[in-house]
Amino acid sequence: MSNQEIEILLVEDNPHEAQLTIRSLKKHNLANNLFHVDDGAEALDFLFTRGKYAGYSIDNLKVILLDLKLPKVDGLEVLKEIKAVERTKSIPVVILTSSREEQDILTSYKLGVNSYIVKPVQFESFAKAVAELGMYWMFLNQIPSK
Repeated sequence: MSNQEIEILLVEDNPHEAQLTIRSLKKHNLANNLFHVDDGAEALDFLFTRGKYAGYSIDNLKVILLDLKLPKVDGLEVLKEIKAVERTKSIPVVILTSSREEQDILTSYKLGVNSYIVKPVQFESFAKAVAELGMYWMFLNQIPSK
């Protein structure tokens, strides 16, 4: 896959949950243009095309699936930085987390998150939620052209 084709950025540090998300999206043919990173610092490097991602393009990015509890830079800080920069602030961000903390939800919306989803515990529920999420953000949601 060329970096010009990336449509979904998955930021998830738990390998098991990342694989479940990717598998569910693949089952519905939504993972072909997915890129996965496992910490907040790498997500920011990718989004701001720096370090090993210099020269990458985020022009086709349609949605960022972002966990909150991440190593190096937490998800709320990643969200804050995404929404603070003109180039990235219109990219839809979906928090996909296990946190039901009211403060996390409130802070996420104050920072500009587009959706906040608590990960279902059961595999089938999780797989269904991810598939529906992918279908909505990839095919139904309209974003401004760059």
